[in-house]
Amino acid sequence: MAARPIPTTAADVREFPFTDTDFERIRRMIHARAGISLNGTKRNMVYSRIARQLRAHGFGSFPEFLDAAEQDPRMDEAFINALTTNLTSFFRESHHFPLLAQYLASLPRRGTIELWCSAASTGEEPYSMAMTAIEAFDSPKPPVRIIATDVDTNVLATARKGVYRGESVAQLASAQLKRHFLRGAGPHGGMVRVRPEVAALVTFRPLNLLAPRWDVKGPFAAIFCRNVMIYFDKPTQYTILERFVPLLTTGGLLFAGHSENFTRATGLFRLRGKTVYERIGTGMAP
Repeated sequence: MAARPIPTTAADVREFPFTDTDFERIRRMIHARAGISLNGTKRNMVYSRIARQLRAHGFGSFPEFLDAAEQDPRMDEAFINALTTNLTSFFRESHHFPLLAQYLASLPRRGTIELWCSAASTGEEPYSMAMTAIEAFDSPKPPVRIIATDVDTNVLATARKGVYRGESVAQLASAQLKRHFLRGAGPHGGMVRVRPEVAALVTFRPLNLLAPRWDVKGPFAAIFCRNVMIYFDKPTQYTILERFVPLLTTGGLLFAGHSENFTRATGLFRLRGKTVYERIGTGMAP
């Protein structure tokens, strides 16, 4: 039986045929590569994003592009990047940052404090962590280092530049803007760039949370993994939480997203605050 084309509406005239078979193949591929679970409500989003890749790379059909993604690492990267959601903003879920500041200030001064932002997207989150550290220690060079990772290499390229539209920082206090950003002039008017001292605290690198090996070592005083787990099924979530544990210091904190709940992982973490969890146990695991 031929694959059934997915119905379209008059407002959604599709340039490329998109069948149930194509959609199911994409669901399997993105789950295997990035742990993302796509339900049926995501069909239109999937079509739009993958069709954009077909146009960009000169493919004539979904099967042709998906075959290439399974054989060519560059197309595989384009496939993952296309389906990664990167909604973020500076000081998003703002209740987390005063708690982070208090926690950092309470730690013993024993060298550099390591933090990990495991879904850095376009950089707003790790830079917010860096600004919080600067303010917590009232120093442009706090004893903090932030590793910022993401599976999407495109957003990491944006993050490394540290340049944003002015409206993205419109909600920040004027003192924060002055302390942490440089305003663009001339052709760069309306843009802002994070100051060098903020950027110096953050190191960006690609990392897939489903990879068998993570290129991070720790021990981390805190890990931010916010609004990521909602895209994973329950077994994948628990596996990732287990892998976080040995990377955290005793009492280390895990910051989750507003719609994520890790209380089922009672043997790993206990609730410390609103969507903030504390590692259970002592010492680093081997």
